[in-house]
Amino acid sequence: MEGQRQESHATLTLAQAHFNNGEYAEAEALYSAYIRRCACAASSDESPGSKCSPEDLATAYNNRGQIKYFRVDFYEAMDDYTSAIEVQPNFEVPYYNRGLILYRLGYFDDALEDFKKVLDLNPGFQDATLSLKQTILDKEEKQRRNVAKNY
Repeated sequence: MEGQRQESHATLTLAQAHFNNGEYAEAEALYSAYIRRCACAASSDESPGSKCSPEDLATAYNNRGQIKYFRVDFYEAMDDYTSAIEVQPNFEVPYYNRGLILYRLGYFDDALEDFKKVLDLNPGFQDATLSLKQTILDKEEKQRRNVAKNY
């Protein structure tokens, strides 16, 4: 079992190296393999030490989501960010990433919720502060345009 855990960790480390080098296809395949391995370990009732850590699994989901985001596969990316959140609810980065997509898609209320959650978890997250402010401004502008259009 220790060998499996080391192999899983090596897979995650290699995936991160590919991700950092911009080798996204390789990274995505490795993140997916890691996620599958974690799911198999969890479903087979292996001992707790053989399962993936929530932090590592959430990171794998988040980073795979980033790759999908770069490909403009927004809905798939959001699925991965949501999975990361489910695994590690106190990990602020996937909330932020999902909020960015929701913002881009015009779902301002949902984006606001994600950005607020980021700031609840990490008040010093500057990008989330800026994104929250911009989302509020854009939501207000959209509301003004809708009111003007109806007159």
